[in-house]
Amino acid sequence: MATGEAAGKTGITGTTSGASTGASAGTVGGTTTGAVTIRKCEALGEMQACFALQKEVWRFADADLIPVRMFVVAAKIGGQVIGAFLQRNDKRNDDRHGEGELIGFALAIPGMRNGYCYLHSQMLAVRQQYRNGGLGRRMKLYQREEALARGFELMEWTFDPLEIKNAYLNIEKLGAIARRYNVNQYGITSSPLQGGLPTDRLVAEWWMKSKRVEAVLADAPRAEFECRARIEVPAAIYEWKAEAATRKQALAVQQSNRERFNRAFAEGLSVLGYERDGHGNGRFLLGEWDEARR
Repeated sequence: MATGEAAGKTGITGTTSGASTGASAGTVGGTTTGAVTIRKCEALGEMQACFALQKEVWRFADADLIPVRMFVVAAKIGGQVIGAFLQRNDKRNDDRHGEGELIGFALAIPGMRNGYCYLHSQMLAVRQQYRNGGLGRRMKLYQREEALARGFELMEWTFDPLEIKNAYLNIEKLGAIARRYNVNQYGITSSPLQGGLPTDRLVAEWWMKSKRVEAVLADAPRAEFECRARIEVPAAIYEWKAEAATRKQALAVQQSNRERFNRAFAEGLSVLGYERDGHGNGRFLLGEWDEARR
């Protein structure tokens, strides 16, 4: 326990430049210059800042928001509330007490399945102007470091299989796999990001000490697998979801892919790879996950 607490208090710091949008360890998007520190949130004010950023990013109605008290509870019962804080050079007014402006957070809670303890990462958010620079991945890596220090080997989270960029991050940049599909997990939500569609979710399994994950994070060759199924997501899905006139097209893709995922998972296949083509289309690659080589 002590190791995990120390790691959280120390944090990870990197510099950020608005001129770059690369995914280096210390770079995020945006137009300001400063240093980003990733660390555990502990003060009530930091929990309240996470709550506010949640509302800003997802634009939920109040009934769909995770309340401040849940952030507080998660931090006290063995979960994670991790923040990315930008220390601006211009010392803006929203830089509270020199601690930096919260530009991202991750929330996780402990879970148990079949006697096996793991962490469930419920939310990860990055303020819009700081996206596409690798900050989300940095926060996931911090979650992994802190979780491993406390003896966790598995972290799970759910993600929308229609979100191409997020799927690529989860499968290709973090090394997660998926072999479970939850239909309309949260019901129809108030977030416009969902486009009024059912909240279908894939369950990402991140075996944080596995050879697969270690190879992905080290940018080393990973074990090859025979691709036995491919499931496509068109780049136009975002436009289709956003407009009422084309939402039926998005729903048709979701329903077709739902059937294909459930059929593939029933046959023992898992999502092991993800591709994006030059037009922005996404493709899940499914094969057999070798538990013995995990």
